[in-house]
Amino acid sequence: MVTDRQRARWARCWDGSVDATDRSMRRLDKVLFRDCRAWVCAQAAGTVLEVGVGTGLNLPHYSSDVRLTGIDLSPAMIQATQERAAGLGLDADLRVGDAEHLDLPDASVDTVVCTFVLCSIPDDRRAVDEMVRVLRPGGRLLLADHVASSVAVVRLVQRMTEWISIPVGGEHFRRRPLDHVLAAGLQVERRERFALGVVERLVARKPGT
Repeated sequence: MVTDRQRARWARCWDGSVDATDRSMRRLDKVLFRDCRAWVCAQAAGTVLEVGVGTGLNLPHYSSDVRLTGIDLSPAMIQATQERAAGLGLDADLRVGDAEHLDLPDASVDTVVCTFVLCSIPDDRRAVDEMVRVLRPGGRLLLADHVASSVAVVRLVQRMTEWISIPVGGEHFRRRPLDHVLAAGLQVERRERFALGVVERLVARKPGT
């Protein structure tokens, strides 16, 4: 069980690593994640919630007609995203928020976006359940993340890395968000996996009209 004190410590850690996080994610986009941000955001429509907006690297990829709300646990990350949104001329509701306790009504958004964040949320299953809760019936959940590799030797490296990454920064390398999506009862419409099975992206729809 992760305590509020631990969450606050990680939020402070992310507050102090905004520039480093932005640089490292840009590098990973080039060498590992490829076009995931564009792939995910191009399928977002209507009222959109982005969970774990980070430094706003997804912002340039959204259609101009989406109504975007973005949350992040780190106030400094939100400030960076606000600056990026202003530079792009985007009007978005950007606020500090907890993915495990979304401050939104049930069935209130058309699309939920979450890219490369579930790996670091303490209770990733609860976060997925919250995303499903706020989705309208027929709404879509768009996810991309690094996951447990389909190659045994790579999974071993991921496991060894977690000995340090989890206690230091809460970063998990062997999670599989797909499992939680299926457990929540969503219908997976599209799924792609690449880079030795380390990267997975998917589109899932909440049952209903």
